[in-house]
Amino acid sequence: MVKVTVAGAAGGIGQPLSLLLKLNPLVTELALYDIVNAHGVAADLSHINTPAVVTGHQPSGKEDNSAITAALKNTDLVVIPAGVPRKPGMTRADLFNINASIVRDLVANIARTAPNAAILIISNPVNSTVPIAAEVLKKLGVFNPRKLFGVTTLDVVRAETFLGGLLDVDPSKLRGKISVVGGHSGDTIVPLINYDSEISNKAKSRLSTSDYEKFVNRVQFGGDEVVKAKNGAGSATLSMALAGYRFAENILESLNGRNQPVLIPDSAYIYLPGIPYGKIFSDKHLNGVEFFSVPVRLQNGRIESFIDPFEGLVKTDEEQKLIEVALKGLTGSIKQGTEFVKGSKL
Repeated sequence: MVKVTVAGAAGGIGQPLSLLLKLNPLVTELALYDIVNAHGVAADLSHINTPAVVTGHQPSGKEDNSAITAALKNTDLVVIPAGVPRKPGMTRADLFNINASIVRDLVANIARTAPNAAILIISNPVNSTVPIAAEVLKKLGVFNPRKLFGVTTLDVVRAETFLGGLLDVDPSKLRGKISVVGGHSGDTIVPLINYDSEISNKAKSRLSTSDYEKFVNRVQFGGDEVVKAKNGAGSATLSMALAGYRFAENILESLNGRNQPVLIPDSAYIYLPGIPYGKIFSDKHLNGVEFFSVPVRLQNGRIESFIDPFEGLVKTDEEQKLIEVALKGLTGSIKQGTEFVKGSKL
């Protein structure tokens, strides 16, 4: 019996994400929350012939907390795609002032109603919204670092897709053979492709320096490509929904006692000091940066361990340099998130 709550279920990411969750046989109850159209989306999905029972939850006004409370009651997993999408010329940092308060308030409700749930943050900018969530949970005395995840799976989905195209390899065959670490915006995103010897050798033989640099840039700024292609009418919603579902599926399988068989599991943006070996890793390799996306192994809906990229994945000087650049960008974003909560009333 697994209940999943989607907060922001009526949005561009929320609807396809909710559809995918409805199709998952491990989900027995799917609670959809949004400030608009939640009932309509729930009614639509409830007609699909899978066992999951779908409920819609929508507040009657700004002061109505009953809807979010009902959506969160007894939930095992909360996925948060709520917020506004990027628009042309807008960076993830530009989204901060709008999305920060949305994430803060949602996580405060989770802390009060479902403190033991696993929380997946999709709302951008993830580099800041995950620190916001952590600070809220700390303030309310229920922070479990092993159950807070920033969803960066879209970065590895893009890396698998783009590298597969360059090497003429089925992208689905690259899962578990390459990784992406760091953060979830621009040059904080670091694709690592030199772990698997077969893939590494193909990359060395087929990719020029220019090809490799273009590949890295496309993974880092793939979101801009989508925004431009949609002529400002939207951002990466469908691919993000798939990526968000892929990580949610990892959580669901771990809740059902299924272990991840891949050599390199999917990464998530996590609070390292709360994970075994995390603080040592942060101090040794990241200059004390506390939030970083690393491959995580899951058990019972929480982080069991993570792979140290410096010991297990990074093989080239170029990749190490990319991580150094990423750390500079992450420092400011993390501080922005933590400072936001310090001045907030919960």
